[in-house]
Amino acid sequence: MRIRTLSSSLPTISSSPQLFFFIIKQTTTLPFSSLASPHTTTTTTTTNPTPFSKDYLIHTFGFTESQSASLLDRFRIAKRPQTAPDPLLQTLLQFGFSEHHIRAAVRNTPQILFCHVDAVLKPKLTFFQQLGLIGYDLGLFISKNSTLLTHSLDRRLAPSIDIVKGVLAPNGGDCDKDDLFWVLRRCKWIIAKDPKLRLLPNISFLQSCGIVGSQLSMLLKRRPILFVQKESRLRDLVRKVEDMGLSVDSRMFVYGLFTLSCIGPETLERKFKVFEDYGFSREEIAEMFRAMPGLPRTSEEKLKLGIEFFMDVVGCNRTVLVRKPKILMHSLGKRVIPRYRVFVILRSKNLLKTTKRVTSFISMVELSENVFLDRFIYRFSDCAEELLVIYKDDFSKL
Repeated sequence: MRIRTLSSSLPTISSSPQLFFFIIKQTTTLPFSSLASPHTTTTTTTTNPTPFSKDYLIHTFGFTESQSASLLDRFRIAKRPQTAPDPLLQTLLQFGFSEHHIRAAVRNTPQILFCHVDAVLKPKLTFFQQLGLIGYDLGLFISKNSTLLTHSLDRRLAPSIDIVKGVLAPNGGDCDKDDLFWVLRRCKWIIAKDPKLRLLPNISFLQSCGIVGSQLSMLLKRRPILFVQKESRLRDLVRKVEDMGLSVDSRMFVYGLFTLSCIGPETLERKFKVFEDYGFSREEIAEMFRAMPGLPRTSEEKLKLGIEFFMDVVGCNRTVLVRKPKILMHSLGKRVIPRYRVFVILRSKNLLKTTKRVTSFISMVELSENVFLDRFIYRFSDCAEELLVIYKDDFSKL
């Protein structure tokens, strides 16, 4: 059902929100697109004003009964609305919002119905538009983050955006707008809160831990929620990373911090238990973490399959996996098994120069795709087609 709208010919509403919504309910139903035209007129129906109802909110904006009841309760005390939905809806349409965007924005943040369009909403919409969110993209972003329209542009949104852009472009110059929007979509709170309370102090603390420049930028893109967490929580994570043997001087420290911020202590312990079940000591596990902090983010099932394949099929011992933990993070079905099949065929044809079975295969797994194809498939012109067919077999479900 389309949102009912006020005619532009209606007099200014100066009574309570209840009367305000009642008059909306009595107007002719129009398509959203008609609001964008300055020539649109409607015919009003004169009736005695009564408070707007749950049914109106349910059918007009798609609220649930509980949401409607909550909204009515919040605004039960009459207050003079700053604007009417007609200019509000007109404005949103002119900025490129769809009907779905408008309904979602109102459902998520119903208080925008009572905001002054020219003084409050338009400047914020224009601000996001100038950042590069245009038309449909702007409507989509605001529909999911409409609470941002209730925060101060001068005290929160604008200064926070400037700080975020500075982190994302540590060498100066323009910030990549795709990176900026990626951060905003993942964590709207990074610009919704007063930057002096969390954002700036957390940036300073991370920099004191040696996370600066491109590393700070990377962390912001991957884990923006870290930048608005309580400082005590952030300090606790840093302490845990240090307890794992990574010092703040290590270039891998930031990756360890990212990993431990993504998984809880119980999950981390389960991942370590997987290695222990295959005979790895705690010191070996810690060594693998220091070399490849992202390893615990790998699923338990993938770790088990990888360990079994390299130890039982390839014939690796634990020492190889401790020194080269990254090979356990590669896709078994798309990379490891196809390359092993090529390796076996090349060995059977005596085409490998080395006789060190394990060492040569591990090196093969670590090569980039293009280098692997050039070195182990295309160079053998007599059997390149056969090797390529074998290599491209689908093992992606593993």
